[in-house]
Amino acid sequence: MCVAAHPHAPYLRGQLGYPFELFDAVEVWNGRWTSSVAWQADNEAALAEWGRGLAAGVAAGRWLPAVGNSDAHLRGQLGSPQTVVLADELTTAAVLAGLRAGRSWIAASRDVELTLTASAGARVAGIGEVLNAEEAVVAASVRGVGSGCVSFHTEQGRIHSATLPPDGAAEVIWHVRASDAGFVRVEIRDGGGVMAAMTNPVQLRSSVG
Repeated sequence: MCVAAHPHAPYLRGQLGYPFELFDAVEVWNGRWTSSVAWQADNEAALAEWGRGLAAGVAAGRWLPAVGNSDAHLRGQLGSPQTVVLADELTTAAVLAGLRAGRSWIAASRDVELTLTASAGARVAGIGEVLNAEEAVVAASVRGVGSGCVSFHTEQGRIHSATLPPDGAAEVIWHVRASDAGFVRVEIRDGGGVMAAMTNPVQLRSSVG
């Protein structure tokens, strides 16, 4: 796989000059460049650029998954953030297949737990999967992010949000029509607006007609 790594890095020649479409995935969340800023402007820029292209990619049948990597800019930084891959088994081939399909999400640390599903009756689709139904129930389950906020995003941007309790454990339910949204993804931010976790999308396809 070829990943567009930290495409808006804050240093000389750090701005990626190639379109994301040439890559297999986009690193929207890179480790800290400085210890004084937890969630930095280059990550926000990469996330925004990836998000703008996601709707067109889903509509065209090829969207690029988002990944997060820690690098090692600072002491003790490894693993923050980290990409959690929903692989069928613990093999190189299965992990790569999960990454290519976007069956993954990003966490600030292993202390954060997150699931995202869209369901219609007995049919259920998870991160990186497709749900064929006109009406869907979207559920995000979160643990490990106290007093934060969970937000649901579609091609229309941030469309729904809810405040997390102080203990950081909650399940948030949202109802959506596939005719109104081609996908749903989730962001979890702490009380200061710092990213704690985010997912790749669950795709929605209308079964009407």
